[in-house]
Amino acid sequence: MSIMREFLRRPRLTGAIAPSSSTLAQAMTSGLGLDRAEVVVELGPGTGAITGAILRRLAPGARLVAVELNTVFARRLADRYQGSTVEVVQGSAEELATLVPYPVDVIVSGLPWTVMPHERQRRILDAAAGALGPSGRFSTFAYVHAAWTPPARRFAAELGARFSTVERSRVVWPNVPPAYVHRAAIPIHERPPTTASPNTLTTPP
Repeated sequence: MSIMREFLRRPRLTGAIAPSSSTLAQAMTSGLGLDRAEVVVELGPGTGAITGAILRRLAPGARLVAVELNTVFARRLADRYQGSTVEVVQGSAEELATLVPYPVDVIVSGLPWTVMPHERQRRILDAAAGALGPSGRFSTFAYVHAAWTPPARRFAAELGARFSTVERSRVVWPNVPPAYVHRAAIPIHERPPTTASPNTLTTPP
């Protein structure tokens, strides 16, 4: 599956020029308690670079629902994981409450947050926080070169407004481009109408 081809076709929806590295996939899936989760959702699995890392950490009997908007990626992921515990759903993460109408323990996201419109970003984060149980956990990544741009800072603030704790990992250099991981826990289901400053614990690179 060529992520570069899909990036050239739809850059604002794909957001990446290369699949996530195995090192980034490990960072994305660590510290989430995946071995204790019963239901896990992956938003924007793309070519499935992180899907395999999630599966390796799941306990027998756990469910993984992969929500992918791109029809090409969704079809090929469904073919790859046919007959497995992975359920591939073609649709928008904004409709998560409809696509996955039951409590979720962990959400792992590969969505291109900084290239999407602000309102769509907020709707997806609302849907993700709303789908998680009281002790739910969330992880996503961002590219280092864009860390201090207004969209990236806005995303960090929006994430901090929806979760009680947010941590930022060390830089994952073996990735194209280098990236870091946001890990968030304990969704705030009743949050103030205005965006609060993020409660961020930053690990130096």
